[in-house]
Amino acid sequence: MFEGLEIRVPAMRGKMGSRTFYSLLMPMSGVPQFFKFTNWAGISPEDREQRVLNEKRVPDLAGYIGENEEDYLFSSITASYKAEPRFEPYKPGSNIGLLVLQLGDEFIINDGQHRCAGIVKALESGAPIQKDTISVLLFPWENTERVQQMFSDLNRFVQKTSKSLDILYDKRDDLAAATLGMIDKVPVFKELTDKENVSLGVKSTKLFTLAALYDANAELLRGREKDDTTAKTALLVDYWKAVAEHMPDWAKVLKGQKLALELRQERISSHSTVLRALGGLGLDILNGPEWQQKLSALAAINWEKKNPEWEGVCVSQNSVLSNRQARAATKAFIKAKLGMPLTEGEARSLPQPAAGFVTAE
Repeated sequence: MFEGLEIRVPAMRGKMGSRTFYSLLMPMSGVPQFFKFTNWAGISPEDREQRVLNEKRVPDLAGYIGENEEDYLFSSITASYKAEPRFEPYKPGSNIGLLVLQLGDEFIINDGQHRCAGIVKALESGAPIQKDTISVLLFPWENTERVQQMFSDLNRFVQKTSKSLDILYDKRDDLAAATLGMIDKVPVFKELTDKENVSLGVKSTKLFTLAALYDANAELLRGREKDDTTAKTALLVDYWKAVAEHMPDWAKVLKGQKLALELRQERISSHSTVLRALGGLGLDILNGPEWQQKLSALAAINWEKKNPEWEGVCVSQNSVLSNRQARAATKAFIKAKLGMPLTEGEARSLPQPAAGFVTAE
């Protein structure tokens, strides 16, 4: 509680290495009062105590709080204090008690400056989180070199989770839910999708990654963001089941007639570039009549990586490209093979030898 110019917060005292630190519960309302935000932009990297704040991330973090007031989640903030706080143990010798902070003190943020900035922005926007608390680890400030070392130690071994695993575990994302629902109902995806890794290992027995299918569905469902999850899932199931019927390569792996490793080495039909192109194709084809029949032409496409038609579309020197230009050209190539009209931009995305068979609008 507040007493004059002091704030008392529940805390524990501990030791890490040779240093005493405190673990405390900071009310969200105290974040803008105690944490120091320094504009490091004009300071050389070797003289900074933190990286430069990325202002573009702050509204996203504030929005996350505002949209999930009942179940948002942040990890602890790590900071350094220059003015020694007073620790009042609940009983003599105890490491549990109250930490007395002086209003006007400032903490140097070692880890979590974007979280702090997001909290401040959310408070300014009226999010009712003033009485919520966040855990803070406080260490003594010694010098710039020590603060830089703390930043390095806290971030050096951090490993970001894969995009596939993020999608799998995100229960708020309708597109993720629809994609997972679709995978469960399309046999080839259910059996041959890696839901953990963002890329397939050389010896993987899978053909697809959850991340690639998610991105393909983002293309397919563009403009349908307001549809409910059930409707999105149903549309995805209908489309991808129809696509799978005309992808004999996928069926051979599903039936055990060909190894996934061999297919990935020889053909591009399961590559993320092709999947996203097929997703973009779905956006166009679902708006027209008899779209299932049009997809039958997929079976006649030569998906071999060495097929010279792919050179300049999405293959270069026997490597499949995954940039935006390659995805656009692959979609245009597939549309042309299906006898669908191309826009001027799509026609231009194709190399001249391939452009001869397309039907321009």
